[in-house]
Amino acid sequence: MRMTRTACVTFRRQIAVTESSSAGHNICIALVHYPVYDKNRQIVTTAVTNLDIHDIARAAKTFGLGRYYIVTPVEEQTKLVERVRAHWLEGWGATYNPKRRQALELLTLSSGLDEVVADMENRYGSPPRLVVTGAKNRPNSISCARFAQDLRDPQQCWLLVFGTGWGLAEEVMTRADLILEPIRGQGEYNHLSVRSAVSILLDRLLGDRQAM
Repeated sequence: MRMTRTACVTFRRQIAVTESSSAGHNICIALVHYPVYDKNRQIVTTAVTNLDIHDIARAAKTFGLGRYYIVTPVEEQTKLVERVRAHWLEGWGATYNPKRRQALELLTLSSGLDEVVADMENRYGSPPRLVVTGAKNRPNSISCARFAQDLRDPQQCWLLVFGTGWGLAEEVMTRADLILEPIRGQGEYNHLSVRSAVSILLDRLLGDRQAM
């Protein structure tokens, strides 16, 4: 018997809710390489780095996220990521380091944020709410503690968006549903690598404090 469109959407949502019973599974992250700023406030496309591929995938797996999206419209960059991914999922690396394979199974390549949103809607049965991050204070930003409360709703899926270069372009910031407050240290210096920022924020949102 064929399912109606409504029934299919409901079925996908039920699957997503079941999967998201563990903290974090209703959250995905996107690492955006375009559109972002350079130091002169010009919109550019940044290069994908090998460290970001591996380290952010490992963080995503550690905290139980649903997917890790790398967003780049550049074909050569896409081919690079695909080669790295294939090595660890299908090649010699899959047997040499199974834990790395498990992390990179979360990785999905996308050419733009709209493609990521569409993929998440297909996976979860409803579009995600976008949450952006950055190093600058912005009006109406919320704390990790406040956002962590919102994450308790298993019916809602979330896309946590990180920028490369000198930060996400304004066109991405303005489409966000929520803006997380920036990570602050002890002084004025505030130039963390994106993979460090990802790990810190995921720990604040999903870390198991009872294990400490």
